[in-house]
Amino acid sequence: MSILPSVLYREADYWVVNKPAGMSFHAESEEVGFMQWMHQAFPEQVFYPVHRLDRITSGLIILAINKRAAQLFGKMFEQHQMAKFYLAISQKKPKKKQGSIKGGMQQGRRGSWLLNQSNENFAHTQFFSTGIKPGLRLFLLKPKTGKTHQLRVALKSLGSPILGDVRYGGAEADRGYLHAFWLSFIWQGESRSYCFLPDTGAEFDGLESCLIEHNFTQPESLSWPK
Repeated sequence: MSILPSVLYREADYWVVNKPAGMSFHAESEEVGFMQWMHQAFPEQVFYPVHRLDRITSGLIILAINKRAAQLFGKMFEQHQMAKFYLAISQKKPKKKQGSIKGGMQQGRRGSWLLNQSNENFAHTQFFSTGIKPGLRLFLLKPKTGKTHQLRVALKSLGSPILGDVRYGGAEADRGYLHAFWLSFIWQGESRSYCFLPDTGAEFDGLESCLIEHNFTQPESLSWPK
């Protein structure tokens, strides 16, 4: 099982790195965080974080390696010009197999968040889902906004908390089953896409055939629910 970050691509202005599940983005108490690990592993390289992933989430993270790139990525994320797709697994069948989850994100107790019917701190997530084996359902998620815990709260609102996400009602598991598997954007006039399937988690094993069967390997070509 991979427990350390892995550098997937080194581009001229940025790196693409896989963050393992269970590692905080920033250091917590005595635990080494993702950014701290990167600085220690590559002490001669300067990194500028432009987005982040929750502790339970694995997958693709972009790190700018110069200030200009960091500024450009910051604007792209702010203007929703980055296409991001996630994979998640739940033990619970959702209220609907595909659709759109919209609402206001309200802060609850002890760092948790709630979804309400207001437009304040508005969050929007599109999704598809399919059964992968008895008692397990795979979700392909497309966040249209980038709010804290957005995808975790969205699936809880469907009655399908993420496996391993105990904070939001998911069952205990060997990891949190949420993975950032696809990023695409336009960089200096050129279309760029990066894909990386999860490399840990027993329930993620053998996922590729299911993704191919449902055309989840080409998420940008799907007709997403509004």
